[in-house]
Amino acid sequence: MNSEHRNGHHLKATLRGVLAVSIIVVGLTHFLRPEQYARIVPPLFPPLASVYVSGFFEILGGIGLLIPLVSVPAAWGLISLFIAVFPANIYMTVHNIKVEGIPQNQVVYWARLPFQAVLIAWAYWYTRPSKTTPEASEVATESESLMPR
Repeated sequence: MNSEHRNGHHLKATLRGVLAVSIIVVGLTHFLRPEQYARIVPPLFPPLASVYVSGFFEILGGIGLLIPLVSVPAAWGLISLFIAVFPANIYMTVHNIKVEGIPQNQVVYWARLPFQAVLIAWAYWYTRPSKTTPEASEVATESESLMPR
């Protein structure tokens, strides 16, 4: 493996950890401060249930992203989650709803919306197999070869 490839792999692995830890922390805040998130849930959905379900899947997705065997499905799950919670971001922006930790400013709220695409692209990066990270099929094949017949 050449130095450039190794550096690229190291960057991808580091950013995987950053995304995973960040999403786990955000997921935990759904349980610590659910009222903050419940405010931005569109009225069509049950506020607290939506907050707890999305928080649970953020934590699960973040953990899964760190486990090679399930990292690809976890990345797809996070992409789905980022799409699913986007209506809450739109609702927050359109209705100018104050959320602790985010400056209540329409420019900031509108600027946050395209960031969801960045998160989706970031998670999508981890749906692509890495040459040095074993994928589920490789792990299964390797495990089968170790089993006595």
